[in-house]
Amino acid sequence: MQSPIDSGVVLITGASSGIGRALAHEIAQRARALVLVARRKDRLEALRAELAAARPALAVLAFGCDVTDRAAVDAMLLAVEAEVGGVDVLVNNAGFGDIGVFDLSAWSRTEQMIALNVTSLAYLTHRLVGPMVSRGRGAIANVSSGFGLTFGPGMASYVGTKHFVTSFTEALRLDLAGTGVRVTQVCPGPVRTEFNEVAGNFTGLEPPALLSISPERCACALVRAVDRDRALVVPGAVAWLVIHLGVLCPRWLLRLAYWPIARVLRKKQLAVRGAPAPP
Repeated sequence: MQSPIDSGVVLITGASSGIGRALAHEIAQRARALVLVARRKDRLEALRAELAAARPALAVLAFGCDVTDRAAVDAMLLAVEAEVGGVDVLVNNAGFGDIGVFDLSAWSRTEQMIALNVTSLAYLTHRLVGPMVSRGRGAIANVSSGFGLTFGPGMASYVGTKHFVTSFTEALRLDLAGTGVRVTQVCPGPVRTEFNEVAGNFTGLEPPALLSISPERCACALVRAVDRDRALVVPGAVAWLVIHLGVLCPRWLLRLAYWPIARVLRKKQLAVRGAPAPP
């Protein structure tokens, strides 16, 4: 069957940078219309102009929208429907992480992360999947993480949100079996984006270069997964091996291995921030 990306309307959240921007470039040559959604409108407009210049026949809409704001999302979806019709492919890419032990993390940031990584993803999916089922064609493509398959210290809330995304996507795929709507996800290891900067990486350490992949490679893997109707992909051979070893390893052994790292993280965070848990 033809991929729903081809001649379809594709909506990408978190499109202003990183994986989202790479996805826009990857899909632009095939879609009928691209809907770019992110909070940074200036970056979106620059990307919109770039894509429109490369392919004048492509309709490119840019919305500076906070997807955690339901009223703003509803208004955006109404505008999309009016301008280019129903969405054929939803790419839930928007999200961020937070590095730090849970009790030393600000609740306001944790709450914001859950709202973006979990609630907005589920809400957008719920709004758009019904019409896809009615048309008998479409796709939901979610950007999860290798941490959606395993766990580690210093990112409890982020890991929890990605476990939701991974399990939600797997169950949704089963719910929509036979409807003509594809459901897939990418679970990458480290991707060379602004993730560490946004996550407040106080350790000064970067992921090993051998583990990291480019946003373009991650985007290509997700698009290929939609095309082939695959349930889940882990891009990058080294990352695939490390993540799957974590999945197969007994949890008690992982906890034992991570214990000293967790202790070091706590000490480092206290030394750098020099304060108890913020409000």
